[in-house]
Amino acid sequence: MKIAKILLIKIIRLYQIGVSPWIGNNCRYIPTCSSYMIFSLNKWNFFKAIFLSIKRIIKCNPWGPSDYNYPK
Repeated sequence: MKIAKILLIKIIRLYQIGVSPWIGNNCRYIPTCSSYMIFSLNKWNFFKAIFLSIKRIIKCNPWGPSDYNYPK
């Protein structure tokens, strides 16, 4: 699973460098969802990190809250 974590982090970094600047700053949360996912991948096991990240992305909608948080 360590290889999967490293691969996923590299994919997220590519997104942050290549795609995110073209989309613009639209995230409702600080840190952004991609930074949140990298943080949770470094802190927990793969499956818990994926679960927390998906839960965060689902909350990110126009009617959702805006917040400053890190995974607990």
